[in-house]
Amino acid sequence: MTGVERFYRTIAYEPVDRPACWLGDPTPEEAEKLCRFYGVPNVSELKKAVGDDFYAVEVPYHAPTCNAIYAAFDWYMNGSNVDTEHRTLTADGCFTDCEDIEDIEAVNFPWPDPEKYIDPELCRKLVAEAPEGKTVLGMVWACHFQDFCAAFGMQTAMMNMIAAPEMVHYVDEHIVAFYEKALKIFLEATRGKVHAVLIGDDMGSQRGLMISPDLVREFVIPGARRLIDIAHSYGVKVIYHSCGSIVDAIPMLIEAGADVIHPIQAKAAGMDPQNLKEKFYGKVAFCGGVDTQELLPFGTPDQIAQRVGELREIFPTGLIISPSHEALQVDVPPENVKALFTAAGKAG
Repeated sequence: MTGVERFYRTIAYEPVDRPACWLGDPTPEEAEKLCRFYGVPNVSELKKAVGDDFYAVEVPYHAPTCNAIYAAFDWYMNGSNVDTEHRTLTADGCFTDCEDIEDIEAVNFPWPDPEKYIDPELCRKLVAEAPEGKTVLGMVWACHFQDFCAAFGMQTAMMNMIAAPEMVHYVDEHIVAFYEKALKIFLEATRGKVHAVLIGDDMGSQRGLMISPDLVREFVIPGARRLIDIAHSYGVKVIYHSCGSIVDAIPMLIEAGADVIHPIQAKAAGMDPQNLKEKFYGKVAFCGGVDTQELLPFGTPDQIAQRVGELREIFPTGLIISPSHEALQVDVPPENVKALFTAAGKAG
């Protein structure tokens, strides 16, 4: 069974030889450590060595002030948003002091045009590098909720969702339109070659949603639905990402058409696999589940193998086994990564 077949069958809750598995995107330091451990020269070879079923492709976005689509908006209007390592949603953005839509328009924010900064030929080239049989995953991100939080500053954005929702909707519309266009450029350039895209917004804390379910329904779900509909129009599945406890938002994401929920943050309230199975088995697939807060950094290989076994028992199919955060940090021992993939890769 190829990685592509395994992916499609896993998310359709069909029998598989073993669960689909995804390593995620380790930090450069962790990737270097893992490559040394496995004796391979690069991340592509690393993913072959561990048995990763996915080949992730970041949408290539190259603007004068940034080289990552998730940092496309310079909300401080000073070129500082190029630093993707130190971006924050909490600093005041350029719309912090705006009191109405006229004030927002007066800021004269330079809304970027993705057509200027995404090269379709480069999209095709990057996707064509995927090994045969791997699930090609386009990393689009499209974090429109996080972006409008940064545009106002998170505290102001959350107050405006209640006190001045028209301003938030106005800014959000521009952001979603940007991501819609970017997604269409990427999927049109790679038509028939991409199996899934990852989009999403971090809207969960350790204990629950950061905003009420009603606000999620008003400000997050409509944009998500628009992006999901575009992906589906190209025959592409959607993995929806949100860290934290989002159990109360999952029914809305199912309604919006998400195919997979990522990353099942294992220590967040209500996100334990048994609870998710009882509530949503067969309605949406999941990805993640192997705790990166405590288990992977501090556990033993035997403990990790045991946890993967438990996950497979709870979800014989319907769950892509993966760390509960897409970016493995440098504190995760390579032996623990090997234990994860060894246990996940056993047939049966």
